[in-house]
Amino acid sequence: MSKEKITIVGGGVAAMTAAVYLTEQEDWQQHREITVYQQGWRLGGKGASGRNQHFGQRIEEHGLHVWFGAYVNSFRTLQGVYNNLDRPASSPLATWQQAFKPHSFIALQEFIDNEWQTWPIDFPTVVGNPADGSLDITVWDFVTMTLAWLKKWTEDIEDVCEQHAKTTLVTKKPRDQFLLKHLYQQIKANIDTQVTSAKQFIDDIESDAAEIISTPRSLLTHLQQFTAQQTTHTDKQADRLVIWYIVRKLKRWFKEQVIELLDDNAQLRRLYICADLAIAMLTGLIKDKVYRDGFGVINCYDFRQWLEKNGANSAYSVNSAPVRGFYDLVFAYPNGDFNKPNVEAGVAALAMLRIGLCYKGGVMWKMQAGMGDVIFAPIYELLKKRGVKFKFFHQLTQLTPGKDSHGQAVVSHIELRQQVSLNSGEYAPLINVKQLPCWPSEPLLDQINPLQAHLLQEYQVNLESFWSDWPEVYEAHFKQPLPSLTLVHGVDFDTLILGVSVASLEHVAADLLSDDNALALQASKVKSVATQACQVWLNKTDQQLGFTDTNSAQEGPILSGFVEPFDTWAAMSNLVDKEAWPDSDPPVNIAYFCSAFTCEHYPPATAHHFPEQMKAEVKHNMQYLFSIDMQALWPHAYTNNKFDWQVFYQDPHSILPVLEQQYWRVNIDPSERYVLSVTGSSKFRLATDGSHYKNLRLTGDWIKTGVNAGCVEAAVMAGMQTSRSLCGFPSQISGEHAFEKG
Repeated sequence: MSKEKITIVGGGVAAMTAAVYLTEQEDWQQHREITVYQQGWRLGGKGASGRNQHFGQRIEEHGLHVWFGAYVNSFRTLQGVYNNLDRPASSPLATWQQAFKPHSFIALQEFIDNEWQTWPIDFPTVVGNPADGSLDITVWDFVTMTLAWLKKWTEDIEDVCEQHAKTTLVTKKPRDQFLLKHLYQQIKANIDTQVTSAKQFIDDIESDAAEIISTPRSLLTHLQQFTAQQTTHTDKQADRLVIWYIVRKLKRWFKEQVIELLDDNAQLRRLYICADLAIAMLTGLIKDKVYRDGFGVINCYDFRQWLEKNGANSAYSVNSAPVRGFYDLVFAYPNGDFNKPNVEAGVAALAMLRIGLCYKGGVMWKMQAGMGDVIFAPIYELLKKRGVKFKFFHQLTQLTPGKDSHGQAVVSHIELRQQVSLNSGEYAPLINVKQLPCWPSEPLLDQINPLQAHLLQEYQVNLESFWSDWPEVYEAHFKQPLPSLTLVHGVDFDTLILGVSVASLEHVAADLLSDDNALALQASKVKSVATQACQVWLNKTDQQLGFTDTNSAQEGPILSGFVEPFDTWAAMSNLVDKEAWPDSDPPVNIAYFCSAFTCEHYPPATAHHFPEQMKAEVKHNMQYLFSIDMQALWPHAYTNNKFDWQVFYQDPHSILPVLEQQYWRVNIDPSERYVLSVTGSSKFRLATDGSHYKNLRLTGDWIKTGVNAGCVEAAVMAGMQTSRSLCGFPSQISGEHAFEKG
């Protein structure tokens, strides 16, 4: 029996996840051959990182990458990679627990009275391994979990405003009394009589009083007990109306007694925003029948639109820091237009609920080196050990459709451009930094044909860029085009796993799109956005710069909801000792910044100067960030309202000005842009085998998963789905059915 020849094009999270699971069987090489073709010199896609040998082997990322404690499939996969790689215990980052550390301190920014105020949030640590969690949470489970948080926030609100607001709630209307009596009958045997006003509540119902007296705290306690008895959603209208009535009753109490106190009390305002958002979510989950039809039923709304539709306060909650922070998190600004945020309500609601309610350990987890070092180097080493072949410096240029011998549609040819010639047969991509295998920020030129290596240096060629002029430079010097490689279906490959991102399809698969309407719709309806990032190395700690908010663990913040064009900052001093700075004078701190990048038009590949023009805009944005905006967060870095550029670390071996020694980039390439979830786009996403080409598997965070958003977890789920479609493993993917009917 002949082996299946699998070609993987692209080295991002999804493609590498597929390769990991396809090679889990001990005898996998008896069944298939796997070859990975990768443009340039490194794996990673949007998650690629590199080490800069000219500046202390520092880590240079595409942007800020953090994992959430709810990334069940991602941690499960990574745990398997590290366990199977089985690095010596003496190695740096030998285990995934050493490579990742939980992080609990999040900061959001509020613009109040013409100044930025920090909203610090210290999430509780939840005991457990995120790899052992589950995303197979029903909508009804989310209802009960959200009610628990709503109860806590409401109790805190009562405590804060008990001196100023009435906390007694009166129910008079017969219809509403009927609902409270229905609730009482369901929990009568176990009602908590220790709750304030519970005895009054019971007496009023049992005596059929004209008024039923309760408090927000007691009503929510009774409601929480009521919903906890339901193991799944209820078909009884009365049950649903009970929830509807009580949360609306609570909302009226907020409006009548609490809102007028918000402007003078930041703590109360923040508690109200959380409670008001929870009420809107609960209302929408029930009113829009999400509990029955799945989260996909509300993807026809933008998340803000859906919140407002379900009663969220437009003045305080709809554009609040938590909501803005989420839009910033997923770069939800098509074309980088910050005035037109857009994300599907179902995708956003599900993501927020999972992030806040399903995590293990910390709500976030920080990598303890670059993403390339922590994720892609171990995956590469494991796959190499298992026998997967890697062909670096191969750029996909075209996919051609055709028919197989049975008349079925297939990808018949894969055209690849061979970017460089190697001195020997195989490229060894990794370097060691403090004994840790890492990807360099530049190709290792000593392994490349010397004349080609010289030209790459002389012309500062970026082999990863869509707009690279390398083909013209090469042809001008060698009087012939770069060599190409054509893979033929049935001869060189049987199955193609396409791991490029959605924005690349129009460039490399135009013929496939013209022949497959569903694939063409996916390529046009699932949008992406350019992003920008900068990293700075510092001589001062966050506290010395003037940012003093922290938690009991003294964690630096991951902060969002800030001013554009850089709305997100992460304190990353944990990475200083993973870099190779001089022992006598290293930096003491690192700061990462990122956001969406405004770009409406992408010129053809012949516009070679486009990347530098866009990168210059990022540099301008970076200069503005420090000249003006960061004074709100780092006041001690300014003297007479002017930024002190000497707070930046200056490498003693460099002659460049201190600003030029920092790092900034723009992610505009088709496979680098961040995948969006604009309103109504999820329905156009295809499963991995959803095209009409029998031998094509799509993979990436842009296909149909149980997340449908740009993130590591979606990419991992896509890769798992791809592997399962080919070999049946893994049989289960946690949380993959969230958008479907219950």
